[in-house]
Amino acid sequence: MRRSEFSIEEQQEIDEFLQEMSFGYLGTYGEDGWPHITPLNYTYQNGYIYFHGSKKGAKMDEILASHKVSFAVAKEFAIIPSYFSDPRQACPATAYFKSVHIRGFAERVEDLHEKALALSGLMEKLQPEGGYAPITPDDPKYVGELKAVSVVKISIDSLTAKFKFGQNLKGGRRTKVMEGLMERGGAEDAAIVELMKKYCPMHQE
Repeated sequence: MRRSEFSIEEQQEIDEFLQEMSFGYLGTYGEDGWPHITPLNYTYQNGYIYFHGSKKGAKMDEILASHKVSFAVAKEFAIIPSYFSDPRQACPATAYFKSVHIRGFAERVEDLHEKALALSGLMEKLQPEGGYAPITPDDPKYVGELKAVSVVKISIDSLTAKFKFGQNLKGGRRTKVMEGLMERGGAEDAAIVELMKKYCPMHQE
């Protein structure tokens, strides 16, 4: 059962997370009747998920056979040891993370300008420092490559997001976890404390 306290409904927060990340998992229906999971790089633009690949292969065959797909993106921010809040029981051990799960419809993109936009978005994530000519169908050196590569667009039918940062903790337990993070002093621990304050302001003392 989904824990409602971890659910995120704000579209801006979801959009920012999808734009920040560059790696996700595509779920398709395999020819053998089993679900098929493919890890891949993606870009999120104008409310669509885009990825690229070969025009031939199992992934493309499965998309052509059934346009219904799932797509998931997740990032683990911190491991929270049980002893942060309980000196004996193992149960409180957990991880803080953000995750988004999408159900949608995948289709191949044929328009060269849309392909160029999607591939440009991928390059901004994979090579933000630049060092390459802008991708455009107006550049004759890119036209052949744009025609040869397959770009797929996922139109989102439904989306659920879960951002877990201790929203379920009450009073003293929450304080102990925050103190444990600050004492541990890892590279991201102070930032995790701020995320706890952000996502569970009702529990602040």
